[in-house]
Amino acid sequence: MEISRCTQAVHDRVPWNLGTRVGPKRPFTQKQIWAIRFFLDREQRLRDRALFDLAIDSKLRGCDLVQLKIGDLVSGSEIRRRAAITQRKTGRPVQFEIATDARASLDAWFEKRGGSFNDYAFPSRVDRTRHLSTRQYARLVDEWALAIGLRAEDYGTHSLRRTKASIIYKATGNLRAIQILLGHSKIENTVRYLGVDIEDALTLAEETEI
Repeated sequence: MEISRCTQAVHDRVPWNLGTRVGPKRPFTQKQIWAIRFFLDREQRLRDRALFDLAIDSKLRGCDLVQLKIGDLVSGSEIRRRAAITQRKTGRPVQFEIATDARASLDAWFEKRGGSFNDYAFPSRVDRTRHLSTRQYARLVDEWALAIGLRAEDYGTHSLRRTKASIIYKATGNLRAIQILLGHSKIENTVRYLGVDIEDALTLAEETEI
């Protein structure tokens, strides 16, 4: 059924994203990463520090990150150096590294949190048998951005997914590696996700001497 452009209700309807910034969210810089870590450490927010560090390293979508269980991240009595999950959105497996900072913050959080391998790594504060919601995770990212003087509307959960991938790409120019790390099925998706354009390509070419 078609709706006439003259219908008043169409003109009166308020867009769902009115006032919000659309398009890809910015990745965090190295300086901003350390500023957020300093803020979380100062406030003694062990859970948030572990969540932040793991989000940076894992490069997972929010829906996958919040559903991680302790057993996905722990082997025996130690935090894994590498982990693997199946992505909800694509059904494809993806592996990720857990670097030194993330292992230390996860170890501190799990010592306080307790629980078994089958428990969620980041439980809901309302119902500890359930995981942190993606909406609450998004609110936390807004809070972290605001805490270091950034505009919350410029950043989001995908900022954390993009951060390490963007840093690696700028250092290496290796799109195939980024595609694997992000779990993309097509390299075209990686190009769009990173916002790679002709200027990036020319810069990489200019830096390559033959």
